[in-house]
Amino acid sequence: MSPEHSPISAEHSLTVRELLAFYAAAGVDCALLDEPVNRLLEDDAAMAAPAIEPAQRQAASSPAVSSPASSLPPPGAQGAAPAATVVIPEAAIASARELARSAPTLEALRELMERFDGCALKATATRLVFADGNPQARLMLIGEAPGRDEDLQGLPFVGRSGQLLDRMLAAIGLDRTSVYIANVIPWRPPGNRTPTPQETQICLPFITRQIELVDPDVIMTLGNPSTQAILATREGIMRTRGRWVDYDTGRRTIRALPTFHPAYLLRQPSYKRLSWQDLCAVSRALQTPAV
Repeated sequence: MSPEHSPISAEHSLTVRELLAFYAAAGVDCALLDEPVNRLLEDDAAMAAPAIEPAQRQAASSPAVSSPASSLPPPGAQGAAPAATVVIPEAAIASARELARSAPTLEALRELMERFDGCALKATATRLVFADGNPQARLMLIGEAPGRDEDLQGLPFVGRSGQLLDRMLAAIGLDRTSVYIANVIPWRPPGNRTPTPQETQICLPFITRQIELVDPDVIMTLGNPSTQAILATREGIMRTRGRWVDYDTGRRTIRALPTFHPAYLLRQPSYKRLSWQDLCAVSRALQTPAV
């Protein structure tokens, strides 16, 4: 088709390319629906929607969990897609806790997480991002959630922030063979969005069990979300970083030190000085014989 007969002009095509580049830079690299949605028409559709009777409104607002049979297509509808199962967050959290407690080893925990369907993030992620490094390491590093590179490779911290983390560890004589690295959330949120509090609570038992099974001497939480989730604090990272906290596993107490996430340091290089202080503090702690 010649340019003059193309349905998209050169100027419009350039705009589309720029928009796609912007989406890619923002981490938007997947579509959640088969068809585009015009959000500008939603208000008109809402105004034209029929009124809901009180009984219908009450039924719609009542929480429910679909049974396995209700998620199957009707007989004879072989090409029909199964209906999505609605998961109550409280039930998913309780299920995650029970599964995590039942895992005797890291390998068993990983297999249980592969089969766990209580977190909606699993449906949009490419694969589970479990952990990397040495399960017998004295230092455990915990981030928030996988990004695009991590989702593709199935390993935590392998993108630009992971490369910086590797350099940070090398500065104190460590590498991935001498540390254990994991995330609070093991599945990538769509478009790298912030995980919801419910998603964090559902996944928290799994990272808690990883800590118990690895049993490190020192934990380093990377960034505000992981620090708040692991150390059960509402304080921001600017107040918590560099301050040692005791993490109780129920069997022993582990020293934990919050610091900035490498992704934040890429955006704010001036804070690398403070992160270097935290790394030096961790290095000194690791020189102390294990109790």
